[in-house]
Amino acid sequence: MEVGGHALSRRVMVVADPTRESAGALQYALSHAVVEQDELILLHVENPSSWRNTFSTFLRRPSHSATSTAAATFLEGGAGDHVDFLEEMRWACKLAQPRVRVRVERVAMEGKEKATTILFQSMAFGVDVLVIGQRRSLSSSLLGYKRPGGSLKGAKSIDTAEYLIENSKCTCVGVQKKGQNAGFVLNSKTHKNFWLLA
Repeated sequence: MEVGGHALSRRVMVVADPTRESAGALQYALSHAVVEQDELILLHVENPSSWRNTFSTFLRRPSHSATSTAAATFLEGGAGDHVDFLEEMRWACKLAQPRVRVRVERVAMEGKEKATTILFQSMAFGVDVLVIGQRRSLSSSLLGYKRPGGSLKGAKSIDTAEYLIENSKCTCVGVQKKGQNAGFVLNSKTHKNFWLLA
């Protein structure tokens, strides 16, 4: 969109986790969702009650050589346990889109569900596009995710991505990476299982 000859910048948020799904979502965002003047926000929702989170930031201090190697491998399927995955995601963004502003945000769940925390943060930052990696199991594909009332409580079959797609005020895209060069399967409010070639 242009106003007075200048393109308006957008805020694109990617839900950042140390998973293949999150790596696929970042790859999609960098190749199809952001342009030069946009701001990319990497949001990681931490669960303060998880013992693993307590040790992960204390033990993971990447070396400079590990950083450059892991940045290349991150977009190919996720970071290893020896590196800070958020720094690797930031590094991968700078390599792929050097002119895009990148911000990393870590927030605690504070007793809320992860999906509602992400939803709140996307509104607080005024996000235009929300991108989240999505894993679909056979049972959830067959049974569907829809639940009356829009709540995740007691509904283990609803995944975070589907909840965000249905309840987000901005455009929300659930991304599944299909193989190294096979492309992406995208889900949004208006498109289900849309295949996008790499």
